[in-house]
Amino acid sequence: MGRVPNVTRADAQSALRNPLAFIAARWTPDPRTVRRAALAALVMSVVIVVTGGAVRLTGSGLGCPTWPKCTDDSITATREMGVHGVIEFGNRLLTYVLCAAVGWAIVAARSAKPARRGVVRLGWAQFWIVMGNAILGGIVVLVGLNPYTVAAHFMLSSALIAVATVMWQRVREGDGEPRPLVGKAVQQLVWFLVAAAVLLIAVGTVVTGAGPHAGDSSEVERMPLDWETVSKLHAVLAWIVVTLTFALWFVLKAVDAPRGPLHRTRELFVILLLQGVIGYVQYFTDLPEVLVGLHMFGSCVMWIWVVRLLLSLRERPEAVPDVPGPSPEATLTKA
Repeated sequence: MGRVPNVTRADAQSALRNPLAFIAARWTPDPRTVRRAALAALVMSVVIVVTGGAVRLTGSGLGCPTWPKCTDDSITATREMGVHGVIEFGNRLLTYVLCAAVGWAIVAARSAKPARRGVVRLGWAQFWIVMGNAILGGIVVLVGLNPYTVAAHFMLSSALIAVATVMWQRVREGDGEPRPLVGKAVQQLVWFLVAAAVLLIAVGTVVTGAGPHAGDSSEVERMPLDWETVSKLHAVLAWIVVTLTFALWFVLKAVDAPRGPLHRTRELFVILLLQGVIGYVQYFTDLPEVLVGLHMFGSCVMWIWVVRLLLSLRERPEAVPDVPGPSPEATLTKA
């Protein structure tokens, strides 16, 4: 081990004023470390969605009946609250793990050399989304699992996944000006696909809000909609997304597009087919909890690949530093 440097009083004061700058001045992470930190934040953003789904599917949504404490008298779950309290409180603890993962991504990106402000901003965007969603999660508990707040909670989690996916992509490419790899028509088709995917996810939250899995064994308010009708609308939107993906693959093959967009489109198509199989099986088997949980995980994976497909339409090389040329005066002097 190397010698541990002495930390002076000035160093301590500097660390307190700006800890990120203090760390960045003394540590330069390997690029693989930055990539792994960004991937860890993305993985945890999916894990928190899946575990949140487990809370709802096990009827543990009010296992901790208040917020920010678990009960009026206890921060943690008590023995009297049983397994539901353990599940709900465990999901709350995972929020701290998510915060740690996002914090690690911010520190790693901030300490990278050369500095990449855009990547650091993506890390901070994740942090503030997590904070906002934590507060919204508390509101969900305080209003007794109101389905509209539950839907907003999931949509904000989807926003977190999108930002985490963008950061994961950005740490693996340069900071040069983005260069499009496909034409405007293909880009517009992909944006239609993105919009359809967002609408698919949003209607999926309505299916949940009107469906039988309320999140708790007590009487919980549901959205006043016919669940069968909303489920069929969700299925129609899913087929629209599948059709757009297949059409995009056909267009990319026709224009001899680069491999990146082609591979992402093909992967997304396979993911959508698997997600569709799970969706139809769960529909015809009265929504077993395990399949509903798998469907939620598939929704996260589908959304990640939609964002990756959008990002694959351009490339960003390493930024070329500006090298000042010789001044006119110097040129005349040499002449």
